[in-house]
Amino acid sequence: MVDASVAIKWVIAEPGTEAALALLGHELIAPDLLVAECANILWRKQRLGEISAREAGLAARLLERAEIDLVPMRRLLDRATALAIALDHPAYDTTYLALAETTGRAFVTADLRLARKAAGGAARVLPLTDFT
Repeated sequence: MVDASVAIKWVIAEPGTEAALALLGHELIAPDLLVAECANILWRKQRLGEISAREAGLAARLLERAEIDLVPMRRLLDRATALAIALDHPAYDTTYLALAETTGRAFVTADLRLARKAAGGAARVLPLTDFT
């Protein structure tokens, strides 16, 4: 499974893109939160002048077609909240951890801070840098 920090690299060239693209051949899942997070990242990149509005729209359309199973996050709320409190980390990120725990799948993220905080927990978290 992957988070938005990985998925965005499928459509925007940045450090880690090659490693992120290598994951595309695998069966991937993520909480449906990924959609809103990717939209927010694209908006922010456009706002900062890193990409044009046209490029943001194209990237969004490409992400809409990505081969990734989106899991409703409602059933993850309790565990994501508990993890956010335990790790003192935003619940947006711990929603991914909660899904990794409940499914037993490895979770790949480009967020090294999250990977460090989650080390030793029930979810197996792999930094994207491990794939470069």
